Amino acid sequence: MANTKITVLNNGSLKIEGDFEIADKNGVLYNLQGREVVSLCRCGLSKNKPFCDGSHRNHFEHDAIAFDLPPKKQA
Repeated sequence: MANTKITVLNNGSLKIEGDFEIADKNGVLYNLQGREVVSLCRCGLSKNKPFCDGSHRNHFEHDAIAFDLPPKKQA
């Protein structure tokens, strides 16, 4: 079992919990101040990107239902 769990929330963010790091495009780590649970924005409306601030309320709809991806393509 992985040490990190990512949950795709209905009409909302990606909830990340466990042992993880989050880096920017340059590889610089965000200082999460010891948090073991954070939510990442999926709607693009957060003023605190990449973190969710709840701005998606009433502006973002997605029914988060898991499905199987197609088989991985062979190189």
